[in-house]
Amino acid sequence: MNILAIPQQLNRPVFVCLLMLALALSVPVRAEQALVPYSAEYKVKISILSGRLTTDLRTTEEGFEATHVIKPSGLAKMIRNGVISERSQFSATGDGVKASWYQSEDTLSKEETRAEVRFDWSSNEMSGTVNDEDVQMILESLVHDRVAIQYQLMYDMLNGGPDERYILFDIDEFKTLIVSNVGEREIRTPAGKFNAVGIQHQAEHSSRVTTLWCVEELGYLPVLIEQHRKGKLRLKAVLKNYTPLTT
Repeated sequence: MNILAIPQQLNRPVFVCLLMLALALSVPVRAEQALVPYSAEYKVKISILSGRLTTDLRTTEEGFEATHVIKPSGLAKMIRNGVISERSQFSATGDGVKASWYQSEDTLSKEETRAEVRFDWSSNEMSGTVNDEDVQMILESLVHDRVAIQYQLMYDMLNGGPDERYILFDIDEFKTLIVSNVGEREIRTPAGKFNAVGIQHQAEHSSRVTTLWCVEELGYLPVLIEQHRKGKLRLKAVLKNYTPLTT
């Protein structure tokens, strides 16, 4: 007996639809890929100054907490002392990376800044302080802080690829980031040799272009970060070591 024979009481169009539905249901759905907790250290050069960037991603009861810290090293500490420290708490699901809290302290740049804000997605509001001034803003779409945006890009690359546009909260304003894939290249770092994918983003009407060279086997963590302004390399961070963290 042919199991695909069409029953007499079932016409062909109906049978074809049922067959297509059965085949679709038999195809396994790919599981959502999660961010991988880790700790990493980068060698950094900002203009003529050298420094050290540490980043880590850890799990929390609500999702994740990421911390990024830049400190000058060597003779650079004699020229400019200070730190750039940023922390973000967020969830990462099929709805995207949603920050709940962000804190920033920059005593390294010429214009020192401090910020602490909270994201309330139930009311689509963001509130907190920027340089000791109260701020409150309406969130009309999904917005990322300066730390969470990296993990949104990593999460999207784990699950099909980044979007063309994202909204960034950059201390005191919202910016639209234009994102593009600039291809693959081999990257040699103190942590090893990697085949990396280049993801580039640039805010509208800005001359600053940031390129993250991300590696699949590291959960699309950047092993090289390059930032150009008006065509000149302003910042370069190269991965020195990487440690995956158990949850």
